[in-house]
Amino acid sequence: MRTRDLTEILRHHPFISDLSDHYLQTLLSCVTNVRFKEGSYLFREGEEAGSFYLIRTGRVALEIHAGERGTIRVQTISPGEVLGWSWLISPYRWQFDACAVGDVRAFAFDGKCLRTKCETDHDFGYEMLRRFSHILEQHLKATRLQLLDVYKRQ
Repeated sequence: MRTRDLTEILRHHPFISDLSDHYLQTLLSCVTNVRFKEGSYLFREGEEAGSFYLIRTGRVALEIHAGERGTIRVQTISPGEVLGWSWLISPYRWQFDACAVGDVRAFAFDGKCLRTKCETDHDFGYEMLRRFSHILEQHLKATRLQLLDVYKRQ
């Protein structure tokens, strides 16, 4: 995929549609195009969190294992959404399993590459932290709703 095509596609993703051209170019230096088949795992809880994903097509189920209760789906990430924040916060370990629900196409952003760029350019780092703070808030709300549902069934 040519850089110009990639820039145009990324420009339409809600997470970065309003990002400055300078910061978009910074992100482009850390991105790859990835695909996952239905049922495959993008990552597993406890593994090193080396990236985040902008979902283009398909959906990804975030799951936790709850002992005797089995696997609980906490949230489903859809096209136009962001998957993964653990690359940003030490110790850089995934907090959930992420399973492809249908075939998934996404952009994967290298976490080490981005952390280095955030350290080098603190304004860029602040912008990433600001955007990911919103993602964290969404995940906390989804987890809260899921917990309320689990305890309601008891």
